[in-house]
Amino acid sequence: MNKPQVSVIMPVYNGEKYIKQAVESVFAQKVATELLVIDDGSTDHTEKVLSAYEGREDFRYLKNKENMGAARSRNRGVQEARGEYIAFLDADDWWEKGKLTAQLELLEKTGYVLCSTGRELMKADGTDTGRYIPVKEKILYRDLLKHNSINCSSVVIRREAALEFPMEHDDSHEDYITWLKVLRKYGCAGGINLPYLKYRLSEGGKSRNKLKSAAMTYRVYRYAGYGHVKSCLFFVSYAVHGIRKYF
Repeated sequence: MNKPQVSVIMPVYNGEKYIKQAVESVFAQKVATELLVIDDGSTDHTEKVLSAYEGREDFRYLKNKENMGAARSRNRGVQEARGEYIAFLDADDWWEKGKLTAQLELLEKTGYVLCSTGRELMKADGTDTGRYIPVKEKILYRDLLKHNSINCSSVVIRREAALEFPMEHDDSHEDYITWLKVLRKYGCAGGINLPYLKYRLSEGGKSRNKLKSAAMTYRVYRYAGYGHVKSCLFFVSYAVHGIRKYF
């Protein structure tokens, strides 16, 4: 297999119900990709579902010896990846055709290290909720402090930046911490305000428990090095955006 341009990292834990749709959406992209599925100790039929892709040169199935959590599983995928760019996709989400092509064009044109897209919120059964979350064309660090507009499943990032800022702190929103670190160093990220990501509101998602998610968001600011007062101010802004987004 020739060296892929994009390595897609997909952590999964008991994802037999949805993962096929996620995988097929990766293979529908017209970009040289490799898909690395990191199975974090699934006890359902996830491995059996994925056996249909055995033998594909652009597919790799990696099973953790122990449950590591989403952050460390993604980090393992980044370490194993061979592409110039990294794309993240959760096993219960999926992409529209043309997503990676559009993002690579923007990254090459602007020189940004990170790009995200807009997303449509989908019900657990995959039907449309009618709600769309937009993204700015240019996302600055100060904007991101007030509101995490970068959804992990929409991200394409240069591999060297992903290696430089691995995901940490599974007790918070580990991806949010990483985007803050990236933008603090590199200044800004690009956004494509189109619904290339279909984001499934699954019952098991850790952002679905609003009180738990609120505590995790506050910890993000603390891990980012801010004191209690500033962390509270940033959290208030985050909460207001969250209300607007989901209600």
